[in-house]
Amino acid sequence: MNNNIKEKIEAATFRRLLKHFQENPKVQNIDLMELAGFCRNCISKWYSEESKENNLEVNYDEAKELVYGMPYKEWKEKFQEEQSDDRIDKLSSKFHNH
Repeated sequence: MNNNIKEKIEAATFRRLLKHFQENPKVQNIDLMELAGFCRNCISKWYSEESKENNLEVNYDEAKELVYGMPYKEWKEKFQEEQSDDRIDKLSSKFHNH
């Protein structure tokens, strides 16, 4: 497979992943962290970092809006559920350390 086709497939897959997350806001970031070790914020961070690697700066807030499909503050108000301190504490060492 040539690199151009491979990148097109990877980009399309990434767009589908983002669409899936946007269509399933009941899946909380903490759920993703517990199960997969990453969340929407991690994807946003990676997006921002990769943009810099490609000489185009997309800041973290802009990247979060791309990933969430709306401003992050709006998503949090609409969809983020309260979590217990115990649950958050168990994951605190994992949060965004990659």
